Amino acid sequence: MDEHVAVALAWIFGACTLAAALLAVRQHRARTAERARAAEQLAAAEHRAAETITALEGVRAELRHLGNRRISGAVTALTHPHLDTPGLLDPRWAGSDVDHASRRVLEHVGEAVLAERQRVDASARSALRGATTRIQAMSYRMQELLQELQRRYDGEKVMQDLVDVDFLNEQILRRIQVTGIVSDAWPGLARADSYLSEIVMGASSRLLGYQRVQVSNQLRDPIAVVARAVEPVAVVITELLANALHHSHPDLPVYVIVQQGNRGASVIVDDAGVGLDPDEARRAAELITGGHPVLLTELGDPPRSGFAAIGQLCRAYGFQAHVETSAYGGVRAVVFIPGDPLLTLLDETQQPLSALAPRPPGDRAFHGPAAAGTGAAPAGANASVEPAPVDRASAPGFRPGAAGAPGSPEAPGSPETEADALPRRRRRNPTPAADRSTGREASGAARAPEEAAVSAEKWAALQRGSAAGRHATLSEADRTDEGNAPS
Repeated sequence: MDEHVAVALAWIFGACTLAAALLAVRQHRARTAERARAAEQLAAAEHRAAETITALEGVRAELRHLGNRRISGAVTALTHPHLDTPGLLDPRWAGSDVDHASRRVLEHVGEAVLAERQRVDASARSALRGATTRIQAMSYRMQELLQELQRRYDGEKVMQDLVDVDFLNEQILRRIQVTGIVSDAWPGLARADSYLSEIVMGASSRLLGYQRVQVSNQLRDPIAVVARAVEPVAVVITELLANALHHSHPDLPVYVIVQQGNRGASVIVDDAGVGLDPDEARRAAELITGGHPVLLTELGDPPRSGFAAIGQLCRAYGFQAHVETSAYGGVRAVVFIPGDPLLTLLDETQQPLSALAPRPPGDRAFHGPAAAGTGAAPAGANASVEPAPVDRASAPGFRPGAAGAPGSPEAPGSPETEADALPRRRRRNPTPAADRSTGREASGAARAPEEAAVSAEKWAALQRGSAAGRHATLSEADRTDEGNAPS
């Protein structure tokens, strides 16, 4: 009995020992697996930490690159669009949050810089506008005094000195006026309706080397520019002529053709100068069209404001300017003035064309409207519509100096000889009371709406070929002052 108990106890002890051993093995295996998992987790954590450190180093490098090069490059590209903004230092960041955040930073910096530039530019324009307005007013006053002295004294030497001082003052006034226009100032003069051919002659008289300008008048009718646009058109033509004279040889003429079209009138300026390279032509086209505002800092150092002023005036008054390569290898500039609402017809019986202005085709006078009070033109006067004039500068076989070409003795509008230069200069500022003093007394350049409507109706009648429209007597509302006030 005792043996059986002992055997049973032995079996029980053995079973317990085996169970304990199995439990110990299982626990050992579990601890081993847990240690392995811990080791794997530790390795993964270390790998992630290494990746995080690498990413942080990359972000730091991108931030340094953003601060050192990308922001400055983006700011420079705002002024020089042909330059590229530097990209990411590591292309693997493309499309990531770092890339998006960097782009947002560059956009915000660009917006802030542009806003600040516009604020500074507006302040600079305001300061320039105030200064140029005062200087321009004083220059006009100086011009009035000089013209009064020219009428008061008759001595040849005194007159010569006064004319020289007057012409120098004209140069100063032109530069001040253009600077003021670029600074958003009004051109500074209110004029009466003026013949387009006289405006061209007046514009040339403002420039050194005006003797080289050879004007050919191809207008069929007594076309004039309405009062509010006279000075802007004169400024634009002056700047284009100045560009042509400055960039061509002093011995070469500058040809100007005043031409009438179906929808308006054009002033074509041709020079045989150095021309424009592709970059200059592209820049000139951007400025002269006036498609978008230009900052003063974009005009160069020293500022070249001529084309910018032309663009400002074209955008403000509704006419167009265009530059291209001339047939002579220089530059051809075209100013197109639409008939509606910037052109009108003048009554030559009341406002005769200046004797200094180039004559119309065939060296004949305009067939002007009937005298006031008659109500109609004389029977048969200018009854037929003449053919459109030909642009002789672009016609096949055109040669400068040939018979009938602009600048030839037979061509209308040929300039006087050198001996006549001084008297011509004095005569190109006719009737100072109407041209300067009276013109400046008006505080605004815009005509009344009813006056613009009358001019538009006359021009529409002219385009329809109606004799009544071509010879209608102008009412007093069509003139803002007595007499003609050419530029």
